[in-house]
Amino acid sequence: MPTTPTFLYLASQSPRRAQLLGQLGVRHELLLAADDEDAEALETVLPGESPTAYVQRVTALKLDAAVARLRRRGLADAPVLCADTTVALGRAILGKPEDARDAERMLALLSGTTHRVLTAVALQQGRRRQAALSVSRVRFAPMSRAQIRRYVEGGEPLGKAGAYGIQGAAAAFVEHISGSYSGIMGLPMFETAQLLRRAGFPI
Repeated sequence: MPTTPTFLYLASQSPRRAQLLGQLGVRHELLLAADDEDAEALETVLPGESPTAYVQRVTALKLDAAVARLRRRGLADAPVLCADTTVALGRAILGKPEDARDAERMLALLSGTTHRVLTAVALQQGRRRQAALSVSRVRFAPMSRAQIRRYVEGGEPLGKAGAYGIQGAAAAFVEHISGSYSGIMGLPMFETAQLLRRAGFPI
């Protein structure tokens, strides 16, 4: 009989993903890129690429890189979990803002509109790979330039897809969500739990 895994590697720098994974009671160790790995290059959008295709492709590339990292470092064998989140307004992909001005631009686009938050999750266990996709919808109330500027000045938008974190101060502008709150945060609990159960974790 296959052995029950006792832990997994989380290939993500996001403290929110680590927190959410911890809520499932799964022990994990971080498997992060070294300084000489260009992790950001994996997030380049291809011409004409849809948000769904983009987030699934980037997650698969991140998992490929993490599995190679595991083997290169000679670490103990265990499942590897990756995820990627993107914000989409129609077919437009809103990634992480380059700077404060870019964050203000993105938030102005989202103000008073409904957008999608797509989070892809992938798990590799030996040669077996599983994947899932969570799609949620978020409606922002209209925001004034002053409100956007104050939010950006707080520093929260930098490093976040779509220039906001729903678990932070941006929650004050969220009129309605439909879908997975944890998926909007960056790791959809339901879909992730399904993948982990199939891998043998007792969840």
